[in-house]
Amino acid sequence: MLIGYARTSSLEQEAGLEAQLRDLRRLGCERIFQEQVSAIGTRAQLEAAVEFSREGDTLVVTKLDRLARSVRHMWAIIDRVQTKGAAIRIENLGIDTGTPTGKLMLNILGGIAEFEREMMLERQREGIAKAKAEGRYKGRKPTAQARTNEVLALRADGKSMAAIARTLGIGKGSVVRAIHGSAAVGTRPPPI
Repeated sequence: MLIGYARTSSLEQEAGLEAQLRDLRRLGCERIFQEQVSAIGTRAQLEAAVEFSREGDTLVVTKLDRLARSVRHMWAIIDRVQTKGAAIRIENLGIDTGTPTGKLMLNILGGIAEFEREMMLERQREGIAKAKAEGRYKGRKPTAQARTNEVLALRADGKSMAAIARTLGIGKGSVVRAIHGSAAVGTRPPPI
């Protein structure tokens, strides 16, 4: 059985979803799962499609980016589908993991994507090292540390650390560091 999966990130992309659904029907998908959610969040319909797949089925997507948000995520999904004895077909790339050639192509494309990511990170590290050597790199400004006075004022008002973190939109760890960091300077924080 061909199982289709269509996804767009937002409601504004209605035309993109309709195009995917049209393509999946044209390809002969008997069951189609669809959703309009970000690739980062929980995707209940993708989970349902993977769970629905059985031995001999093929999960079809029109494009790879509709299925996975990263190479690691792609492999996790493919592994789950293949464990069930099913395959994945990525229509615009002409890849079907149900064939030896499809598996090979997916491995090659995944390897290239991973290589490019590593090269980008290496270039980034080199650029940062060069900027530091030239005295131009300052790093990211410690945002929570700059709010130490606000943290101490809220703590003096008797607020809990969780309440302070929520109020200021910072993590609890940042609140603890601000309170204990001020103790090192001589300002004694209220007891925790």
